[in-house]
Amino acid sequence: MTKHVAVLMGGWSSERPVSLNSGKACADALEARGYRVSRVDVDRTIAAVLAELRPDVCFNALHGIYGEDGTVQGILEVMDIPYTHSGVLASALAMNKPKAKHVMKAAGIPVAEHKLVHRLEVVNEHVLEPPYVVKPPAEGSSFGVIIVPADAARPPQELAGPDWRFGDMVMVEKYIPGRELTCGVMGDRALDIIEVVPQGEAFYDYDAKYRPGGSKHVLPADLSPFIYQNIQTLALEAHRSLGCRGVSRADFRFDDQGDGTGQVICLEVNTQPGMTATSLVPEMAAHAGIGFGELVSWMVEDASCRR
Repeated sequence: MTKHVAVLMGGWSSERPVSLNSGKACADALEARGYRVSRVDVDRTIAAVLAELRPDVCFNALHGIYGEDGTVQGILEVMDIPYTHSGVLASALAMNKPKAKHVMKAAGIPVAEHKLVHRLEVVNEHVLEPPYVVKPPAEGSSFGVIIVPADAARPPQELAGPDWRFGDMVMVEKYIPGRELTCGVMGDRALDIIEVVPQGEAFYDYDAKYRPGGSKHVLPADLSPFIYQNIQTLALEAHRSLGCRGVSRADFRFDDQGDGTGQVICLEVNTQPGMTATSLVPEMAAHAGIGFGELVSWMVEDASCRR
């Protein structure tokens, strides 16, 4: 019998446009592989929609809050519908950057020094010595990220502005110079490493991630065998320490500058990485000989409840 897959996409987080792109690519690929596919633009009626559709599996192509933080995973658990990617706890934990860092550090994974503080405290004084980075604790795609340079005369004042929409608590993290590296995990296997080189800007922001030509991907990253294997090991350990399932992606900084520390630092783990045919994890999978259709099909067959 043909398996019926509901592809969940869209949602109402800041990352809705990215999710719609991921969802369309995955739905197209699954249809091409012979699955019966229902495309679901998720809103707050999702439980009723799924009760009517009665899919065999949900492919979770949501990004950001409600789709990536354990919320929709909890709905699917209650409805007993198998789903892709990580379960409730791992999703909630990885989405909360400070808590994820605490767990990873306890597992021996190197993370950057950080503090969780009220945004107005950051406005009033430097809570870490510059340079540092200010991040919302539970956003993706670099939304709300502010880099404070070493020569900053004062803390970032935009945190007190009327346009700030990412909540009162922010994570202030020591800025790690060096190269931007990322490594995907598929099941119990670490994939190859991509170095992301922003084009025109020093920061891998939203435009660098998603604008055509915004960044250059070097695959495999040009690293010594020791560093390469170390990053793959750390990506797999981060995936396991947070309890991730299916596919995840860990992002790193490698400070290999002449006067640098030589350290590899894990920045975060993404449990719902972008899933267009040109996204980072599909690019890594293709390098390993796993085509996009094969990748999304594997994710569907890997789906389960109580993940």
